[in-house]
Amino acid sequence: MVCHMLQQLHVQRRLLPGPSGVREQALAPDGTLLDDFIVDGQGGVLHARNAPSPVATSSLAIADMIASTAEKQFGIA
Repeated sequence: MVCHMLQQLHVQRRLLPGPSGVREQALAPDGTLLDDFIVDGQGGVLHARNAPSPVATSSLAIADMIASTAEKQFGIA
């Protein structure tokens, strides 16, 4: 599809097949896989972990969840 949409760039000569990627997956204490983001913090740091992809991390819903957690954690009003 990319080659079809961007014919003027001649991407078919630049794209090469590659191996599959591997992504870490967060586990619960009992060893089950966690499907959702984990947003928590300690001290003055807020962590957003288990992000499945860059696209997901740019989601407005997730941004709202992170902002809400930051407000509670850091007393931001």
